[in-house]
Amino acid sequence: MYRTHTNGQLRAQDIQQEVTLSGWVQKTRDKGFMVWVDLRDRYGVTQLIFDAQRTEKSMMEQAQKLGREFVIQVSGTVIERESKNPNMPTGDIEILVSKVTILNASLTPPFTIEDTTDGGEDLRMKYRYLDIRRNPVRENLLFRHKVSMAVRNYLSEQGFVDVETPYLIKSTPEGARDFVVPSRMNQGQFYALPQSPQTFKQLLMVGGLDKYFQIVKCFRDEDLRADRQPEFTQIDCEMAFVEQEDILNTFEGLTRHLLKEIKGVEVGAFPRMQYDDAMRLYGNDKPDIRFGMEFGELNQVAKHKEFNVFNTAELVVGIAVSGANSFTRKEIDKLIDWVRRPQVGALGMVYCRCNDDGSFKSSVDKFYDQEDLAKWAEATGAKPGDLIFVLSGQTNKVRAQLSALRMELAERLSLRKPDEFAPLWVVDFPLLELDEQTGNYHAMHHPFTSPKPGQLELLETAPGKVKANAYDLVLNGNEIGGGSIRIHDKQTQAIMLKHLGFSEQEAKEQFGFLMDAFEYGAPPHGGIAFGLDRLVAILGGQETIRDFIAFPKNNSGRDVMIDAPAPLDDTQLTELHLKLDIQE
Repeated sequence: MYRTHTNGQLRAQDIQQEVTLSGWVQKTRDKGFMVWVDLRDRYGVTQLIFDAQRTEKSMMEQAQKLGREFVIQVSGTVIERESKNPNMPTGDIEILVSKVTILNASLTPPFTIEDTTDGGEDLRMKYRYLDIRRNPVRENLLFRHKVSMAVRNYLSEQGFVDVETPYLIKSTPEGARDFVVPSRMNQGQFYALPQSPQTFKQLLMVGGLDKYFQIVKCFRDEDLRADRQPEFTQIDCEMAFVEQEDILNTFEGLTRHLLKEIKGVEVGAFPRMQYDDAMRLYGNDKPDIRFGMEFGELNQVAKHKEFNVFNTAELVVGIAVSGANSFTRKEIDKLIDWVRRPQVGALGMVYCRCNDDGSFKSSVDKFYDQEDLAKWAEATGAKPGDLIFVLSGQTNKVRAQLSALRMELAERLSLRKPDEFAPLWVVDFPLLELDEQTGNYHAMHHPFTSPKPGQLELLETAPGKVKANAYDLVLNGNEIGGGSIRIHDKQTQAIMLKHLGFSEQEAKEQFGFLMDAFEYGAPPHGGIAFGLDRLVAILGGQETIRDFIAFPKNNSGRDVMIDAPAPLDDTQLTELHLKLDIQE
């Protein structure tokens, strides 16, 4: 038996008990006549003591040779510590060691295995198996496990069935690039790794499994960000015989359950916000509603005053920042420089101070009088003591720029509190999105999303006006889930694919299996997929998903620990028909 107890288990009531412990040496303190060793495992730390008066000489010598991260087994007696440590759960006791066995020696780690480490991110990713020993990383992985189990338990209790779907599938156009896998047995043909199990879960609905879920790996060959990995995990769900409201209620319930079970937080009603309103009021389709700063459109009160910058703009829009009239001119200039960065792309920014006496002072006083500026304040909801920032330009661009500024201000003013949660549903998305470069429409969600009832005929006359029977669940400014009511009949699916530019032959080649299935009694159905990585990060008070993944990729999509991706040798390439056999 390697251990009778874990290193976080023993307490004062265990004094005089004989125990066996195993773990890693966290650190040692050698006083010559006495050696203390902190022994660590995933459950905690226990202090060991080797005493020259009570410990054999050979064992004292062995204890003095123990290095950091040695794996050892010890046996001994639980005794009371003379200097108790109230900051440790095991701080009242220590183990007087009678036997020590080195199970495995260790090289000196390349960084300290402590909460605050001296290892940079690249170094820690290279030695991720060592990084996992640190409390913050280990706790993140245990937290992820807790969330995953809460999801499984809730959905199982609601009658959902966990079904595995294939990883080797057919490449289909779903928006992002596929990772492809060459087939050795079928020369010149390729599998694709799934971007999502979308078509399979719809086929499960045709098969009569009316409540499906899966915590599943998905793959997208996309450019990476802090919140994006080439492989990611979805909580994938589908239901039959449902309308949109059924989906929203079910997964609002799941979100409430997670917030209460994991964070001890109870939330009220989830607001429902139309996509058009989200874009108008916040400049994006995943607004953080924990704080104000709603957009105020100023076209009616800022144009036609000789200020040509506004007069030539498609949209003039501003936000009021509460209490920010205290900002210095230097602080405002820094924000103007911030919005001018290429990542944001604004050409400049106008500001207006709302003074405590009710007067206004703007950077464009040459063009606007007090009455004009009072209308700005009314449109943006500004009060005395606030500061108004105004941007102008092409509608979509300027909304995105002001949205970025709004989030930056929220960060600087500490308005994005990680222990505060504000979920909402964004609904009524456009069904199709126009590609400005090609002039063609593509599906905003995916080709299987149903239009809102009664809007199918608009596909012929005004495709850009058709609303999707789709919904996103947003939490603290992050999309954590998205889904739709699906098309469930062949004719409608064919019409949809036609408007997405598929010929009848292309539609049959790509999606014939699904459209054929629709002819065998497909029920009305819909679903949703949550991004588990992002959900866990937000519940954990962070927004970087990499911290909650056991073995993440870096920003270049590489696993620096195992050095992947990597070349294949010529033999493998030949077997996969990717390289001509030299003998041929």
